[in-house]
Amino acid sequence: MSRIFAYARVSTVEQHTENQLGEIRAAGFKVEPRRIITETISGSIAASERPGFARLVDRLEEGDILVVTKLDRLGRNAMDVRKTVDQLDEIGIKVHCLALGGVDLTSPAGRMTMGVINAVAEFERDLLIERTQAGLTRAKAEGKTLGRPPRLTEEQRRAVLRKLEEGASISRLARDYGVSRLTITRARDKSRDAGKIADHAPGGELADADPA
Repeated sequence: MSRIFAYARVSTVEQHTENQLGEIRAAGFKVEPRRIITETISGSIAASERPGFARLVDRLEEGDILVVTKLDRLGRNAMDVRKTVDQLDEIGIKVHCLALGGVDLTSPAGRMTMGVINAVAEFERDLLIERTQAGLTRAKAEGKTLGRPPRLTEEQRRAVLRKLEEGASISRLARDYGVSRLTITRARDKSRDAGKIADHAPGGELADADPA
């Protein structure tokens, strides 16, 4: 007789797995307490990297049944879910997902369902990439600065450069302005590079030098 296991996951300690286990029982799956595995971990973590899920897989044997309430219990995205289901299928485990009507994901009907889900996930990913690229192009056209804002305002940067010229140390300035030493160093180096470009540019000091 096949053994039935249940896996329930929540993201934070404030959440509880009892609702998931209640859904599994209501669906007609009788799971012994010792075959219930619960875990508190972010859904962004791949199934293979979840300690509780890894222990579960070690206990499973050919012919066993694994029941979950939703697909995200099996992975962080459609591809990870597909990978998990394939690995379980290889060792002869049936995987039932209540959110998909309790269908066994390793069966032909389950495979078809997984194929549709993967197609939708890929479509959504392509749309997200397209929208992101369009947004970046629009932002550049509007002259917006991309990326994180500078650690130092322009006024602070000028003050830092002035104090460096007066002999202040990088460590002291980093503490005074609440930034890293690397930020102060970058401001200094950027100023030096700008000075070099000005010196060699038309109209700079070298360009204005009197001919010999």
